[in-house]
Amino acid sequence: MELSPKQQIVEALKESQNLLLLTHKNPDGDAIGSLLAFSLALSKLGKNSTLVCADILPTVFSYLPLDKISNDLKGKRDFVISLDVSRIPAEKLLYKIEDGKINFIVTPKSGEFSPEMVTFPGGQFHYDLIIVLDSPDLERLGKPYAENPDLFYETPIVNIDHHAGNDHFGKINLVDLTATSTAEILVSIFEALSGDTSLLIEEVATALLTGIITDTNSFQNQNTTPKSLTVAAQLVAANANREEIIRRIYKTRSLATLRLWGKVLSNIHDETNYRFVWSEIKKDDYLAAGASAEDANGVIDDLLKTTYGVDFVLLLTEKDDGTGGSLRSVKKGVDVSEVAKLFAGGGHALAAGFVVDNSDPANSTEKIISRIRDWQKKMNGKNLG
Repeated sequence: MELSPKQQIVEALKESQNLLLLTHKNPDGDAIGSLLAFSLALSKLGKNSTLVCADILPTVFSYLPLDKISNDLKGKRDFVISLDVSRIPAEKLLYKIEDGKINFIVTPKSGEFSPEMVTFPGGQFHYDLIIVLDSPDLERLGKPYAENPDLFYETPIVNIDHHAGNDHFGKINLVDLTATSTAEILVSIFEALSGDTSLLIEEVATALLTGIITDTNSFQNQNTTPKSLTVAAQLVAANANREEIIRRIYKTRSLATLRLWGKVLSNIHDETNYRFVWSEIKKDDYLAAGASAEDANGVIDDLLKTTYGVDFVLLLTEKDDGTGGSLRSVKKGVDVSEVAKLFAGGGHALAAGFVVDNSDPANSTEKIISRIRDWQKKMNGKNLG
């Protein structure tokens, strides 16, 4: 009988020793919590893991061991020294170790080698398995994938996610659309891996509960299910620090954050004729508030999403690489991932996003809003507007 994806993952993990764990750019609590929980569980099993996320990690999650996560792909890798012998052939190669150094001795057939002929190309990584968490595709990983495509081609990939738009890019794919979060999926994997709940130590439980709480907005979102509440209760019973999670994520705001949120509220645009509202943050707004991009985290869920009588809300943010759009569903049954797809974005029904090139006139704020209006009219009838 063919093994289920979860059973395949368990077997792959048991056979692997050195693992690479990655998650998507612009990480949220589910991405970070899942990454750290998986690494902590693997460490308890005596496995080695390297954790990578291409973006800066939000400090709101500093109660978790964020120092374990690197922004760049590093790890066990061959160190290659390359000597150009196209013009001066080599006759023999020797090496010897002296005073803690390896000396390579290359004898030319004629002439002599120069330092300019020596380069240091990147060597091969040595990972048994790659685990990609909470990412619908490999491109969403950013630089680690873009700069090392051969690694992802040559190494088996396990893809664990809960997004409907997942590309099923792994050798093993566990994509559970009924799960509120990737963290929720990992609980059953850890239980299957150990045969009991021994991997759900306090640090693992706290990281996993972070993922569930953030992806359900503290169990307020429509995606909250009886199973997610049961799993959360299990994690609390395993000593997950629920109080610290809630305090850090929902009850601690800097003055810079409050100033920025005030700007967002003052920039709200009423599109209720098209059943949505939107606001925007410009780079100058960050400077005026003394804030950073991280200070915008939470504003769409804590403020904009409280709007009554609309289908969804949108926050546009000016970034170095373009304009980012964050979408949240307000009305039950409205899938904002379909709106994100208008701009080659993605996500899931309740929360989605996109990034467009703001140097292209076709991606101006006015054009973005106009396309969304047209989409709303198409989906809801010509009586809108």
